[in-house]
Amino acid sequence: MSHPTISANGMRKSYGDKVVLDGIDLAVPAGTVFALLGPNGAGKTTAVKILSTLVTADAGDLHVDGHDLTTDPQAVRAAIGVTGQFSAVDGLITGEENMLLMADLHHLPRQEGRRVAAELLERFDLTDAAKKPASTYSGGMKRRLDIAMTLVGNPRIIFLDEPTTGLDPRSRHTMWGIIRTLVTSGVTVFLTTQYLEEADELADRIAVLNNGKIAAEGTADELKRLIPGGHVRLRFTDPTAYRTAASTLGERAATRDDDALALQIPSDGTQRELRSILDRLDAAGIEADELTVHTPDLDDVFFALTAPAGIPEQTKETSR
Repeated sequence: MSHPTISANGMRKSYGDKVVLDGIDLAVPAGTVFALLGPNGAGKTTAVKILSTLVTADAGDLHVDGHDLTTDPQAVRAAIGVTGQFSAVDGLITGEENMLLMADLHHLPRQEGRRVAAELLERFDLTDAAKKPASTYSGGMKRRLDIAMTLVGNPRIIFLDEPTTGLDPRSRHTMWGIIRTLVTSGVTVFLTTQYLEEADELADRIAVLNNGKIAAEGTADELKRLIPGGHVRLRFTDPTAYRTAASTLGERAATRDDDALALQIPSDGTQRELRSILDRLDAAGIEADELTVHTPDLDDVFFALTAPAGIPEQTKETSR
């Protein structure tokens, strides 16, 4: 892991008696996507606001791009860009005027500001709409313009707070491509999202925030391995084949469903384990009519880590 470009040790924040962040630790390596997941009200947006200098933490040793948030917030602001949950686009002016306004706010010379605006509008496929009022843009176009505006200052670190909420699947996939391109160019992305698939697709590391604490952190695969419940389900139409398979696999290895003529065998879903099950059936001359592999996914992780009690019996099914 490279040196963290965002680090938080013991970050705390309360509003009155309400503890929002209860001493969380985060470390985000440069040039990666870090996803912070959690239910509504878990404190994700508060964490973004603190790390982007919009809100002051009650406690914690916090650094962004090597700068201390407490003693040098201006240097942090110079290194970052922020796209919040709600669009910063001004719908009363054109897309180009929004871009030029951001260039003025960054104190870019007039000619350079026009060049940067034109390049970013082209990069985000907004050139044809540049002269139109932003109020006429679709949700996906407004989000693209929002991120383009964020990039005017050439930030090394970008905070994206639920950037694809409300977008249709096509626009969401377009946004994912934009985020991947940013990271390829060396930008560090701190992402909060409600979409588990989004974190699975984009994030190098994921942290799950619940009740003000980090419930778990790791890669998507590492988090999935925290959750039990992976298994292979075999279904038969021939009762004799079903009984023979149950005997072959053993009562301890397989859970029986006599009504459905189905067997459930615990499995981590690996090719080796699946082959072992099939080889034992082949040796006994048995063939299942249907085989389904069930593996925990990030939904299972999320529900298990944020549920009031217990682990829901949810698994992802992939028919083979």
